[in-house]
Amino acid sequence: MKLRHFLQFKDFSRTELEYVFARTRWIKAKFKKYQRYWPLEDRTLAMIFEKPSTRTRMSFEAGMHQLGGAAIYLFTRDSQLGRGEPVEDAAQVISRMCDVIMVRTFEQDIINRFAANSRVPVINGLTNEYHPCQILADVYTFIEHRGPIKGKTVAWIGDSNNVCNTWLQAAEIFGFKLNVSTPPGYELEADRQNKFSEAFLDPMDAAKGADLVTTDVWTSMGFESENEARKRDFQDWMVDAEMMKAAKRTALFMHCLPAHRGEEVAAQVIDGPQSVVWEEAENRLHTQKALLEFLLLGKVGKKPKR
Repeated sequence: MKLRHFLQFKDFSRTELEYVFARTRWIKAKFKKYQRYWPLEDRTLAMIFEKPSTRTRMSFEAGMHQLGGAAIYLFTRDSQLGRGEPVEDAAQVISRMCDVIMVRTFEQDIINRFAANSRVPVINGLTNEYHPCQILADVYTFIEHRGPIKGKTVAWIGDSNNVCNTWLQAAEIFGFKLNVSTPPGYELEADRQNKFSEAFLDPMDAAKGADLVTTDVWTSMGFESENEARKRDFQDWMVDAEMMKAAKRTALFMHCLPAHRGEEVAAQVIDGPQSVVWEEAENRLHTQKALLEFLLLGKVGKKPKR
């Protein structure tokens, strides 16, 4: 099978993503029924973390075990990567000892270099530029609750960060509208915008008529020195009850977590009836299991053998 990586959301076609979603439904149903499914028995996932995580580690490690395989956790500080070993050398060695690799790091260039020297599939667990596994789970969660996302409107409120950048790619692939509202000075980069995105100065305008309202923390990892300034700049960009009222009555709320109640989202929203953040978090597990299966086995059909 041709070697494939998942470094950006756009690395997969719409047809491939829809296949992964179909497999997600099947795999999740097996999980809920406590039925064993071990297609990756004797396969090993190496997880390389330069940025710490809760959901990424849990979902990949638990997911690989649930598929019958094994997962190895490597924190760069405790490995030769943290002592100056070239990314290219590490990729050559690690990829000879496992079957698939997930990397959570800072610059996109790091994971691109790693993948270019890997003999096995590489998955982006998060970089400063993109977070494709998160949006894989988010789009699936929307479809699970509301059906096809094509033609719908998603409102992104807050920082134009890696999650926002990935939503932009998803909008282009699936054909939905992405309304983006960021404070002055934190706007979308011009080369990331596309015909499916629109920028709004007022977050209430961005949320108006939206089928989904989503946000993230105001200060992402690596930008902690800007925290106080960001709290001042983003104070009018909190998703609250009034903003959700501007969206459709049936609108969902999502947040990739961890969340800061009273900052980017009001407690009554994230803990309210329109919030699907816990299902969204759980779906990281199921979508990534389908992703691992696809990268290692290709298309396995509707009813793979147990």
